[in-house]
Amino acid sequence: MKDSFIDGVGAGCPDAEDRRENPLADKPATCSNTICAPDRAHGEEGLTREGAASARPAASGDSSRPSGQTDGAAREESLEGQGSAQERVVASGGPSVSPRQERVAASGGQSVSPGQERVAASATPSVPPEQTDCYLGIDIGSISTKGVIIDAERRIIARTYLWTEGNPADAARRVVADLGSQIDRNAVRVRAVGTTGSARRLVGAMCGAAVVKNEITAHAVGTTFLHPDVRTILEIGGQDSKIICVENGIAVDYAMNTLCAAGTGAFLSSQAHRLGVEVEEFGEIALTSKKPANIAARCTVFAESDLVHKIQVGYAREDIIAGLCRAVATNYLNNVGKGKQIVAPVVFQGGVSKNVGVVRAFEDELGMDVLVDADGHLMGAFGVALLAAEAAPAATRSVGVGGAAAGTGAGSASVAGGTAAAGGVSANVGGEPFDFDALRDFEFATREVECQKCANHCEIICVYRDGAIIDSWGNRCEKGAVKTAR
Repeated sequence: MKDSFIDGVGAGCPDAEDRRENPLADKPATCSNTICAPDRAHGEEGLTREGAASARPAASGDSSRPSGQTDGAAREESLEGQGSAQERVVASGGPSVSPRQERVAASGGQSVSPGQERVAASATPSVPPEQTDCYLGIDIGSISTKGVIIDAERRIIARTYLWTEGNPADAARRVVADLGSQIDRNAVRVRAVGTTGSARRLVGAMCGAAVVKNEITAHAVGTTFLHPDVRTILEIGGQDSKIICVENGIAVDYAMNTLCAAGTGAFLSSQAHRLGVEVEEFGEIALTSKKPANIAARCTVFAESDLVHKIQVGYAREDIIAGLCRAVATNYLNNVGKGKQIVAPVVFQGGVSKNVGVVRAFEDELGMDVLVDADGHLMGAFGVALLAAEAAPAATRSVGVGGAAAGTGAGSASVAGGTAAAGGVSANVGGEPFDFDALRDFEFATREVECQKCANHCEIICVYRDGAIIDSWGNRCEKGAVKTAR
């Protein structure tokens, strides 16, 4: 039976339904319901109380087999290595051995985690004693979602890139599933997870992230790891773009685009649709142009009007496309890069970096070479995976649901890995491996609540896992703090 608490209120408590409807509602000073323990007083003010949820036991599926005697031939055949440890004990006339005991024996007498039991129950071979420590990074953007797994040598061993499609929670599930299908789960152990991007808090809560960082930090860390001497990082994504100035491997200045999405990947995609070509073909077509058209791209609306005019007066398609690529570069330098000193070496990344026409336009405008990595569009995910690898050795304490691991800077909930604990599954970052199936097993939802505790009226975002709050953000004072299940 699964018992749960919403902000410290027992599942059978009369106040429980009200708390689910509004986690910020006032609560009585005490609770008369015997389901709520005496030390779980609802509190008189605010929402900072010790909430808890009951253990969600992992389904082991293990059962002991009846022992028996075999004849001499069967005993000899079994002892020659034909069967499992269970068969060998049975063949020798000893007591039966459960699959769990087999795994404990195979691991040298070490206890087996519930996550490993669930893997064994699904007919997956037992986890071998020797595993490669790896780290997972996810970059949830407004248009695309990226994910990588790096090994102990910081090499990318699995990568994926897919569309967010307006649903970051589902995109996170698909990214994790895709990455999990690219590795041997018996040989790889993901010790920590990092998230970045516009939906980093949500996905961090879902995955039990050890690190939740902004895109500037993630891109700077990933780029300086590959290019220690980099001085300028140019990045253009689906709806935003940024420039990062680096000195001695440290980001010292940066800027991002304003609300206008002119000159971003979404802008190029819409113009490609208008021209009837795939955006992936833009670069190669642009390179065939002899005389790029002059297209104003300081505003998306004006750029589209200018594009229509160029089509009507008979400009060649390749000249229009080359003009669009050049407009992206000039718009970026005149807006995002305004007032910034662009010094070589320059690294260009983000999805638009795969457009060779835009790369050529940047080189022409800057008068210098622009470096583009093969995995430049995954740099945010790679950088946050590096940060997760750095955090893993230090983050050895168990992180409860809704709790933040060391160095996260966010109340990320540990859901996707670890042992069963009060309130759900908790991740012992750096210890228990990440569970690739956990995101599939749980239901996640978000809800916006307006706090009425003070004049700020903060809009607080609450993340629910199977109906229980696991994370929240948006409050500007302690009165709006929502205590998550631990």
